[in-house]
Amino acid sequence: MSEFTRMTAKQFHASPGVEDWRVLFWGAHAFFRTDTFTAGARFVSAVADAAASLDKSPDVDLRPNGVTIRLFTREDGAVGPTDAVLAAQISEIAREQGLAPDPSAVQTVGIAVAQAEGVDTRPFWTAALGYVDLFDEDAIDPNRRGPHLWFHDLTPSKPGRGRTHIDVSVPADVIRARVDAAVAAGGRIVDDSNAPGHWTIASPDNHGVDLAAWPDFEDHEEGD
Repeated sequence: MSEFTRMTAKQFHASPGVEDWRVLFWGAHAFFRTDTFTAGARFVSAVADAAASLDKSPDVDLRPNGVTIRLFTREDGAVGPTDAVLAAQISEIAREQGLAPDPSAVQTVGIAVAQAEGVDTRPFWTAALGYVDLFDEDAIDPNRRGPHLWFHDLTPSKPGRGRTHIDVSVPADVIRARVDAAVAAGGRIVDDSNAPGHWTIASPDNHGVDLAAWPDFEDHEEGD
């Protein structure tokens, strides 16, 4: 593989023809609605041809009501110029086949696992779920079907006590409606100090959910 040049979300969105796409955790995502499973399969076949011409292998999820596509180059979901080119080509194929995009239908879900200082629970979770380690802090389904796991220190450290919360990555133009809907359904806002990039909300019985839109507009160099 040639040397990889990562694109920030801002750079990706500035590329021509990618208006249907949103940058979330683990890559650039789009959803195109279909009337039938057969129509979706026809679309996927054309997408496969376009991807092969660029030596790309996107993740594709085919359902009777539509097709979700995730583009990425690096294992952690970072995207590059070729992903932007393929995104534009896929959107053009969708238009030619009369398929409408629905950015509000894309999201990724992860589970954040807090652990006491000096404790490593990742081997337990990977064994229980059949996951594999990714870099220093994550574990993922090798087939990228289930939610990713992120392991971090519990602050303050509380030996013998674990804690988890759900991370949900959604498009920047969807997050406010998602927060409002959760609050209307009985939840509460715990922390909005980082809004509009990130909200922490809680259920009526105090289960935590972090809603994140920052991946869809980040514009920083790696290591910043």
